[in-house]
Amino acid sequence: MYRSHSCGELNATHINNEVTLAGWVQKTRDKGFMIWVDLRDRYGITQLIFDEQRTAKEVFEKAKTLGREFVIQVKGTVIERESKNKNIATGDIEILVSELTILNEAMLPPFTIEDETDGGEDLRMKYRYLDIRRNPVKNNLLFRHKVSMEVRKYLTDQGFCDVETPYLIKSTPEGARDFVVPSRMNEGQFYALPQSPQTFKQLLMVGGMDKYFQIVKCFRDEDLRADRQPEFTQIDCEMAFVEQEDILNMFEGLTRHLLKEIKGIEVEKFPRITYDYAMKTYGNDKPDIRFGMKFGELNEVAQHKDFGVFNSAELVVGIAVPGCASFTRKEIDALIDWVKRPQVGASGMVYCKYELDGSLKSSVDKFYDQEDLKKWAEVTGAQPGDLILVLSGNADKTRTQLSALRMELGNRLGLRKPNEFAPLWVVDFPLLEWDEESGRYHAMHHPFTSPKPEDIHLIDSNPGAIRANAYDMVLNGNEIGGGSIRIHDKGLQAKMFDLLGFTPEEAENQFGFLMNAFQFGAPPHGGLAFGLDRLVSILGGQETIRDFIAFPKNNSGRDVMIDAPSVIDNKQLDELHIQLK
Repeated sequence: MYRSHSCGELNATHINNEVTLAGWVQKTRDKGFMIWVDLRDRYGITQLIFDEQRTAKEVFEKAKTLGREFVIQVKGTVIERESKNKNIATGDIEILVSELTILNEAMLPPFTIEDETDGGEDLRMKYRYLDIRRNPVKNNLLFRHKVSMEVRKYLTDQGFCDVETPYLIKSTPEGARDFVVPSRMNEGQFYALPQSPQTFKQLLMVGGMDKYFQIVKCFRDEDLRADRQPEFTQIDCEMAFVEQEDILNMFEGLTRHLLKEIKGIEVEKFPRITYDYAMKTYGNDKPDIRFGMKFGELNEVAQHKDFGVFNSAELVVGIAVPGCASFTRKEIDALIDWVKRPQVGASGMVYCKYELDGSLKSSVDKFYDQEDLKKWAEVTGAQPGDLILVLSGNADKTRTQLSALRMELGNRLGLRKPNEFAPLWVVDFPLLEWDEESGRYHAMHHPFTSPKPEDIHLIDSNPGAIRANAYDMVLNGNEIGGGSIRIHDKGLQAKMFDLLGFTPEEAENQFGFLMNAFQFGAPPHGGLAFGLDRLVSILGGQETIRDFIAFPKNNSGRDVMIDAPSVIDNKQLDELHIQLK
């Protein structure tokens, strides 16, 4: 037995007990006649004491050789600690060591294994196994485990069955790029790694499984950022004999359960907004509603004067920034520079200070009088003391730019509090979006999304106006889940493929297996998939998923610890019938 107790469980009730502990040396303090060692494992830290008077000479001498991260086992007696440490659970006791075994020596780590480390991100990713020993990363992984276990518990209690689906599947042209896997036994042919188990979970509904879930790895070969990895984890769910309301109620229940069990927060019924409202009011389809600054469209009150910039714009839109009329010209100029950055792309910005005395002073006072500016304040909901910021131009681009500014100000003003949670549903997405480059429609969600029943009559006359039976769950300005009611009729699915530019032969080649299944009695069905990595990071008070993944990739999609991807030798390439240029 390597240990009788963990390094986090001993306390004053164990005094005089003989114990065995094992773990890593956190640090040592050698006073010559006395040596203290902090011993760490996953559960905590226990202080060890080696006393020249009370410890055998060979044990005492061996203790002098200990270095950081040595793996050791000790036996000894729990005694009361003279200088207690209230910051750790074991701070009332220490172990008077009688036996010491060095299980493995260790090189000096390339960074300190402390909560506040001196290691940069790249270095810590290269030695990720050392980084996991630090409390912040370790606790994030334990937090992820807790969330996933609560998900399993809730869904199992609701009658869902966990079913595994294949990882080696067929490549399809829709969506993001696939990772492809060559088949040695089928020359010139390739599997793809799944971007989601979409068609398989639909086939499970045809198979009568009724309620399915899976916490599953998915893969997308796309550009990376803080909340995206080439491999990621979904909580993938599907239900049969359901309508949209059944799905929303079920997974709103799951999210409320997680907020209550994980964060101790009770949340009322989630608000619902349409896609059109979200775009018009917040400039994006995943708004953070923890704070205001709703858009006010100013065309009617700003395009009647001689200010050409506004008069020529498709959209003039503004927000009221609470309490910021006190911003200096330097601070406002910095915001103007911020929106002019290439990442945002605005050509400029107009501002108006709503002073506490009720007067308004703008950067375009030459063109607008007090009555005009008061109308701006009314439209944007500004109050005395607020700062009104206005952008103009192409409607879609301007909304996107103002949305970015709104979020930036939310961060700067401390309005996006990580321990506040504001979930909502966004519904009634467009079914299709027109792509100018390819000259055809693309599915806003995926090709299997059902149209709203009341919009199906538009399928021949005005397909771009059809709303989807689709929904996204948004939490704190992040999409954490999305789904739809699926098409379960072969004829409607064939029509959808036609709208997306598939020939009948292409549709049959790519999705014939699904169309054939629909001929054998497919029930009405729908589902939703949560992004587990993102959900866990937001519940953990962060928006970067990397620290909640045991072994993440960097922004280039590389695992710098194992140096992957890497070249493979010619023999393997020959077996796979692959020739490199």
